[in-house]
Amino acid sequence: MIFGFLKSPKMSPRLHRLKNSTLFSALSPLELKIVDGMLHERRYLPDEIVFDEGEEGQALYLIMSGRVVINKLHQGSNQVVAELGPGSFFGDLALLDNSPRNAQARAVEPCEMAVFFRADFLGLLETDAVIGYKISLALARHIGLRLREWMGTGRPQLEAL
Repeated sequence: MIFGFLKSPKMSPRLHRLKNSTLFSALSPLELKIVDGMLHERRYLPDEIVFDEGEEGQALYLIMSGRVVINKLHQGSNQVVAELGPGSFFGDLALLDNSPRNAQARAVEPCEMAVFFRADFLGLLETDAVIGYKISLALARHIGLRLREWMGTGRPQLEAL
């Protein structure tokens, strides 16, 4: 094939899992491959804490396999805010600033996660504005959806970021 170099690269199962996340769904296979090179793989055992409430936020976590529970200390007791599975992500506000986490994330079962550190995201914004724009837009839509859901309930929501 003369123009074989124009063909999209084959996507590995890992890239397919990234593509299925709303955060990366707008990225092309080549863009996914670039972002995948920036992600750090982490594994967690059951009951292992991913991060604690009050810690400085430094990264977003994308669940590749396993389940994570998000707990928040509320009126003296731990309350489950969410239970998340493969394809879900959490800690997204850490890509924007280093504010303290306002919830705890804990693995419920063995988990594999792709971790996207703020420093890598900020570097991406400088080196590849198109990919950075696509991820930023997906992140803004995700945060906006959460805000609209919260506004629609008429009651305070325990946020899990």
